[in-house]
Amino acid sequence: MELAVGASGATIKSLLTKLGGLLADEYALIRGVRGDIQFINDELASMQAFLSNLSAGGTDGHDDQTVDWMKQVREVSFDIEDCVDDFSHGLRPDPRSSSWLSTVRGVLYEIQTASLRRSIAVQVAELKQRAQNVGERRGRYGVRDPKNSKKKSSSSGATGYLAAEHQATTRQLISIKEPVGVKDLGRLEKWIGYDDGKKQLGVLYIVGFGGVGKTTIAKSLYRNFGDQFQHRAMVTVSQNSEPDEVLMNIISQVKPQAGSEEHQGHCSPDTLSGDKSILKSILSRILSPARNQQEENQKHEGIQTELQNYLNTKRYLLLIDDVWSSPTWQIIKKYFPRNDKGSRIIVTTRFQAVATACYTREDADYLYPINVLSGDESEKLFKDSLLECKHTAANQPSESNVPKRVWEMCGGLPLAIVRMAGLVASKPLSTETAWTDVCNSLFPEPEKCRKPEDFMRIINYCYSDLPSDLKTCSLYLSIFPKGRKFSRKRLIRRWIAEGFVSEKQGLSVEDVAETCFNQLIERKIIRPVEHSSDGRVKTCQVHDMILEYIMSKAGEEDFVTVVGGYWSMTTRSNKVRRLSLHNSDSKHAKKADSMNLSHVRSLTVFGSLEQLRFKSFKARIVQVLDLEGCRGFKASHVSVSDICEMTLLKYLSLRATDISKLPSNIGNLKYLETLDVRQTEIQELPKSISQLERINNILGGDKRTRKTLKLPKDVKGTMKGQLSGIEIIEGSTAASDLRHFTRLRKLAIYKLHKDVKMFEELLSSIQYLSGYSLQSLIIDDESSDFLNTLDSMTSHPLDLRSLELSGKLMKIPEWLPRLSELIKLTLSATALRTDNLALLSKLDSLFSLTFSISDANKDPDMATILEKNKSDSRGEIFFPDGGFIKLKLLRVFVPLLPSLNFSEKGTPLLGRLELRFKRLEGVHGMDKLKKLQDVILTVDDKASELTKTMVDDLKKSSSSNTSSKKYTLIVNEYH
Repeated sequence: MELAVGASGATIKSLLTKLGGLLADEYALIRGVRGDIQFINDELASMQAFLSNLSAGGTDGHDDQTVDWMKQVREVSFDIEDCVDDFSHGLRPDPRSSSWLSTVRGVLYEIQTASLRRSIAVQVAELKQRAQNVGERRGRYGVRDPKNSKKKSSSSGATGYLAAEHQATTRQLISIKEPVGVKDLGRLEKWIGYDDGKKQLGVLYIVGFGGVGKTTIAKSLYRNFGDQFQHRAMVTVSQNSEPDEVLMNIISQVKPQAGSEEHQGHCSPDTLSGDKSILKSILSRILSPARNQQEENQKHEGIQTELQNYLNTKRYLLLIDDVWSSPTWQIIKKYFPRNDKGSRIIVTTRFQAVATACYTREDADYLYPINVLSGDESEKLFKDSLLECKHTAANQPSESNVPKRVWEMCGGLPLAIVRMAGLVASKPLSTETAWTDVCNSLFPEPEKCRKPEDFMRIINYCYSDLPSDLKTCSLYLSIFPKGRKFSRKRLIRRWIAEGFVSEKQGLSVEDVAETCFNQLIERKIIRPVEHSSDGRVKTCQVHDMILEYIMSKAGEEDFVTVVGGYWSMTTRSNKVRRLSLHNSDSKHAKKADSMNLSHVRSLTVFGSLEQLRFKSFKARIVQVLDLEGCRGFKASHVSVSDICEMTLLKYLSLRATDISKLPSNIGNLKYLETLDVRQTEIQELPKSISQLERINNILGGDKRTRKTLKLPKDVKGTMKGQLSGIEIIEGSTAASDLRHFTRLRKLAIYKLHKDVKMFEELLSSIQYLSGYSLQSLIIDDESSDFLNTLDSMTSHPLDLRSLELSGKLMKIPEWLPRLSELIKLTLSATALRTDNLALLSKLDSLFSLTFSISDANKDPDMATILEKNKSDSRGEIFFPDGGFIKLKLLRVFVPLLPSLNFSEKGTPLLGRLELRFKRLEGVHGMDKLKKLQDVILTVDDKASELTKTMVDDLKKSSSSNTSSKKYTLIVNEYH
């Protein structure tokens, strides 16, 4: 029950901060209340110290008395926090002025609030008594003191936040990895490839228990052969998945995306897109209970018609991951057209019985059981995983002091091996003897990890080894559904809003949160899915088996309550503190309504809002409201005005919802730190936004569709995070008001109106902010008039780490090569040109470089830039020798890609090359790039035969590369 310590300790730590603030302010209190609050504060501080010692005393677990006492501490802490929030919401600090007018106002205020203050005094007195009783009860019933341990565990506290530990992890990119230990790979590749003799639909069943690598193999096939199919989709099924939901997800991915520049096979399995009107009509029928069999049949006919329309005449590839029952799969399978195009479906399942029942033994079907890794394969996976950890660990882990027993006891189970590598990386100073003791405590020789239940021992040990802060942050991962990708920034901002992290050792709360995230990545608790172009993790996931363990612990500790999840959660209290609705249909919404929701501080909803009622909640204590991706604002009982009653709200995400307007009284949310309205119909912020005293991040607009968020004419504040997606309109003072945000780290402007005076004010504000905290700047200037004034700046933003300029530029600003701290550079509608490359090659810190030009047929100015995109007399572009010494990612997205030439001495660290084009003139020298790992070519499906032939030649060249270092080449198509 070590996780209980982390959960309870985090609750008290957050509460002590609030109590300290309460005591610091001068409130009008009933006599004696301040003393009671001080007593509660001191008592809880002692309890927190006791809990901290429990956490450091070892990983052997606690007896039932200790566990029950910690539960009591947590419950009284929750109730005290509710009281404190009611207190601060209902009363205001006394005015500090000594004038007679202030004295009169103070007396009148005390008279008006006398009843409320008496009520608070009674609550505080009761809570004081409860806190005192809990403290005395520990001694009365013999709750044992923690073991005297001056030396804390090597991974907790002692190394948790040393100065070196907070440093940003080494920037890297997720490389395309092939699965380890795959047998009969040639047969799998032959099965998925096109064969005139096997044109019928074929199904591959990959079988193996959890953590053995089924999904890794399936995704490898999906990725490596996806370009051979006209449509593809990837979905995750589960024990509780509805077949209709799975089918709708597939429809959203295979349907052509009008105006989208992304290949349809790369659509996220978590989102619905495409023809919204048709999909919405089908979805509405799915969400509404069918009144009779006729309606049910009509619903299924609509889904089948959609699939027939888009798959019947196409060669398609589907990946159906983690099927739990044969009836579910049989229902899903019957909807897919059995055409003669050589279509393929990959199914993964944990259960041999499912695969056996579904396997038809037809010529095109294939049953593939997965075995555990051999000893050599286990060792290779462990050392490769440990090498990955070296990129993130502050102290470099060493292989020399790690005995073979560490990976051998994992029994060839890949997930167990990777987890142990994360544990080793977190404890680089441990001796060989110490590791042997760890192994023997988990699996006494000759015992090994043989099945998923055994693997839970490893997970339990690794979690028990975490510092208390990381335990709390880990528990919070249970909020996200199985298989769901979530962004690093979303998670970190929520941690901060929940009070799980705080400033320490001179580090800001944001830096400490980044440290926690980096440690969870290093320990293999969180798995990176996608990196941003600056080399930092963008999105991530939690493996199913790890998430199942976390959710069980979160349920036991009443830390998070999940409704509609893939696994049932047991709770020990009827008080819900953090509610996550993984499925918000009518059945699960009713289940949530039956709970005691008056104590909910964090609400997260996935799916639809149509069945949700905010009236069930005690609105004024909710601090986190995350509705990202939810639909149904217009048709639901949810009112935007209800949100403004949540006066303690710190984090509000309405991203990708169908909300169209923010209420005018949003300024009432005095504690709001993050407002995320990206990818919505909200186009303007209300005037009251300037009343948000604690706002750190305002995120709006949509870069892909060029939607923007208009700032009000008068906006001031002390924003210290991110202001993104804004439009500065003509006549607005926003351009000059930006200079007030001296703690702003990122500024993203998606649209500028032509206004010479505004241009001057904006230039002045950028120069001013650059002298403070500004690290990232994005400017999208369609007219390019503002960008052409950049060279007139008297001082330059030399401390920028990320810069994106979108405008029609023939030459880059003359000061740009002097940005010595620049890590990421994106230039849209800017000529590539060899001379521009020569200037940029001097940027010694540059990690990623992106050039992008849209279709020249739509804009004559773009056609001119495209024509000038190569300055060499032979029409070629050369990357200069000795330049781009740290560049790892290069992306060039242009309709006509000139001949690119690489040399051995240029771009020495380039690891990933992404090219997107309609016409290709050539790519030369990739075999000379010693660090090159991945090449991604995205080709217009209407490209000429000559271009397609050149692409085929590049594929053949990569597969026949005889050099010691091969790179992986993937080809996609876009419409």
